[in-house]
Amino acid sequence: MRPKSTSLSAQQLEIMNIVWERGDATVRDVYEALRARRSVAYTTVMTMMKLMEARGHLKKWVEGRAFVYRAVEPRRRALRRIVRDFLDRVFNGSAEPLLAHLVEEKRLSQKDLDQISRMIREQK
Repeated sequence: MRPKSTSLSAQQLEIMNIVWERGDATVRDVYEALRARRSVAYTTVMTMMKLMEARGHLKKWVEGRAFVYRAVEPRRRALRRIVRDFLDRVFNGSAEPLLAHLVEEKRLSQKDLDQISRMIREQK
Protein backbone atom coordinates (compact mmCIF):
# COMPACT_ATOMS: atom_id res chain seq x y z
CA MET A 1 0.00 0.00 0.00
CA ARG A 2 1.49 3.32 -1.08
CA PRO A 3 0.94 6.37 1.07
CA LYS A 4 -1.79 8.67 -0.20
CA SER A 5 0.35 11.75 0.34
CA THR A 6 4.06 11.73 -0.48
CA SER A 7 5.00 14.79 1.52
CA LEU A 8 5.76 14.74 5.22
CA SER A 9 6.16 17.80 7.40
CA ALA A 10 9.31 18.13 9.50
CA GLN A 11 7.31 17.01 12.55
CA GLN A 12 5.90 13.99 10.73
CA LEU A 13 9.33 13.00 9.44
CA GLU A 14 10.66 13.22 12.99
CA ILE A 15 7.90 10.83 14.09
CA MET A 16 8.57 8.50 11.16
CA ASN A 17 12.27 8.36 12.06
CA ILE A 18 11.39 7.24 15.59
CA VAL A 19 8.97 4.59 14.29
CA TRP A 20 11.54 3.35 11.74
CA GLU A 21 14.20 3.12 14.45
CA ARG A 22 11.92 1.15 16.80
CA GLY A 23 10.02 -0.94 14.26
CA ASP A 24 6.81 -0.78 16.31
CA ALA A 25 5.90 2.15 18.55
CA THR A 26 3.01 3.39 20.63
CA VAL A 27 2.08 7.05 20.90
CA ARG A 28 3.69 6.97 24.36
CA ASP A 29 6.97 5.62 22.89
CA VAL A 30 7.09 8.39 20.28
CA TYR A 31 6.03 11.03 22.80
CA GLU A 32 8.83 10.03 25.21
CA ALA A 33 11.43 10.02 22.43
CA LEU A 34 10.34 13.47 21.22
CA ARG A 35 10.09 14.86 24.75
CA ALA A 36 13.73 13.92 25.34
CA ARG A 37 14.63 16.36 22.52
CA ARG A 38 12.08 19.15 22.93
CA SER A 39 8.80 20.14 24.54
CA VAL A 40 5.79 18.48 22.94
CA ALA A 41 2.25 17.65 24.02
CA TYR A 42 1.11 14.03 24.15
CA THR A 43 -2.13 14.96 22.37
CA THR A 44 -0.16 16.59 19.54
CA VAL A 45 1.80 13.37 18.97
CA MET A 46 -1.41 11.33 19.12
CA THR A 47 -3.15 13.60 16.61
CA MET A 48 -0.16 13.58 14.25
CA MET A 49 0.09 9.78 14.34
CA LYS A 50 -3.66 9.39 13.71
CA LEU A 51 -3.36 11.73 10.72
CA MET A 52 -0.31 9.87 9.41
CA GLU A 53 -2.22 6.59 9.71
CA ALA A 54 -5.17 8.08 7.83
CA ARG A 55 -2.81 9.28 5.08
CA GLY A 56 -1.27 5.83 4.71
CA HIS A 57 2.14 6.42 6.27
CA LEU A 58 1.50 4.31 9.38
CA LYS A 59 -0.63 1.27 10.15
CA LYS A 60 -1.91 0.46 13.63
CA TRP A 61 -3.35 -2.35 15.69
CA VAL A 62 -4.47 -2.73 19.29
CA GLU A 63 -2.22 -4.36 21.86
CA GLY A 64 -3.70 -4.34 25.33
CA ARG A 65 -5.00 -0.83 25.88
CA ALA A 66 -2.66 0.89 23.40
CA PHE A 67 -2.46 1.34 19.66
CA VAL A 68 0.83 0.13 18.22
CA TYR A 69 2.03 1.77 15.02
CA ARG A 70 4.39 0.58 12.29
CA ALA A 71 5.59 2.34 9.15
CA VAL A 72 3.83 1.21 5.98
CA GLU A 73 7.02 1.60 3.93
CA PRO A 74 10.60 0.81 4.90
CA ARG A 75 12.72 3.93 5.52
CA ARG A 76 14.86 3.50 2.41
CA ARG A 77 11.88 3.21 0.04
CA ALA A 78 10.03 6.11 1.68
CA LEU A 79 13.05 8.40 1.55
CA ARG A 80 13.67 7.48 -2.08
CA ARG A 81 10.07 8.46 -2.87
CA ILE A 82 10.33 11.71 -0.88
CA VAL A 83 13.57 12.70 -2.66
CA ARG A 84 12.09 11.84 -6.07
CA ASP A 85 9.04 13.98 -5.27
CA PHE A 86 11.30 16.83 -4.11
CA LEU A 87 13.38 16.64 -7.31
CA ASP A 88 10.22 16.67 -9.43
CA ARG A 89 8.70 19.64 -7.61
CA VAL A 90 11.79 21.79 -7.08
CA PHE A 91 14.25 20.82 -9.82
CA ASN A 92 11.91 19.66 -12.58
CA GLY A 93 13.07 16.07 -12.08
CA SER A 94 16.79 16.76 -12.51
CA ALA A 95 19.31 15.87 -9.80
CA GLU A 96 22.14 17.91 -11.36
CA PRO A 97 21.00 21.32 -10.02
CA LEU A 98 20.59 19.84 -6.54
CA LEU A 99 24.08 18.33 -6.57
CA ALA A 100 25.54 21.55 -7.98
CA HIS A 101 23.87 23.51 -5.17
CA LEU A 102 25.21 21.12 -2.52
CA VAL A 103 28.74 21.37 -3.93
CA GLU A 104 28.61 25.18 -4.29
CA GLU A 105 27.29 25.62 -0.76
CA LYS A 106 30.00 23.27 0.54
CA ARG A 107 27.34 20.95 1.98
CA LEU A 108 29.27 17.87 0.84
CA SER A 109 32.36 16.72 2.70
CA GLN A 110 35.34 15.21 0.91
CA LYS A 111 34.12 11.83 2.12
CA ASP A 112 30.69 12.53 0.56
CA LEU A 113 32.31 13.59 -2.72
CA ASP A 114 34.49 10.46 -2.78
CA GLN A 115 31.45 8.27 -2.13
CA ILE A 116 29.45 9.97 -4.90
CA SER A 117 32.41 9.62 -7.31
CA ARG A 118 32.62 5.90 -6.48
CA MET A 119 28.90 5.46 -7.03
CA ILE A 120 29.11 7.25 -10.41
CA ARG A 121 32.01 5.04 -11.51
CA GLU A 122 30.02 1.93 -10.53
CA GLN A 123 27.02 3.11 -12.58
CA LYS A 124 29.06 3.46 -15.79
